[in-house]
Amino acid sequence: MKKSDIPNLISILRILLVGPTVYLLVQEQYAVALAVFFIAGISDVADGFLARYFNWQSRLGAILDPIGDKLLMVSCFLTLGWLGQVPVLLVILVIARDLIIVIGAISYHVLIEEVSIEPVRISKLNTAMQILLVIVMIFANTQLPLSNLLQQPILDALIYIVYATTIASGIVYVWMWGQRARRTNNNRDTS
Repeated sequence: MKKSDIPNLISILRILLVGPTVYLLVQEQYAVALAVFFIAGISDVADGFLARYFNWQSRLGAILDPIGDKLLMVSCFLTLGWLGQVPVLLVILVIARDLIIVIGAISYHVLIEEVSIEPVRISKLNTAMQILLVIVMIFANTQLPLSNLLQQPILDALIYIVYATTIASGIVYVWMWGQRARRTNNNRDTS
């Protein structure tokens, strides 16, 4: 093992934390689930920092990192939806958006040209809001100090923000990739 493998190992750790996080949520051990989710979040920051700072980026890491992120988020949304903590429609929208992005990128890659996905601002905001919603929902169910401050109007507002950013980012990606495909095909036709 080389030092440059450390970010990949951290990503694998995050993937391995998905199961315990879901189990703890189902068992309603919210404080411990929050701690595990927090460790997974720190691992995401750590592997990204190490990969960039030390130039330890790899093809495997480029695959493992987003897989770890998506597995954790989708699993938490599915579990919180199943537990009635977030609306089922929101769970469906979050998963549908990710599927649309993945299917769109694969289609573009196969039908048009090699694709490099760069997150747009609304997508980054959506991801941040999804993470915040998961943290807040888990925290609201703990008996930790200040958890009682999270009243239903605050939770509802955050849910609506995630609805809005999920829909908006999905639309932006579809529009952006559609425009890119149209331009590429037009350039091919005129050459």
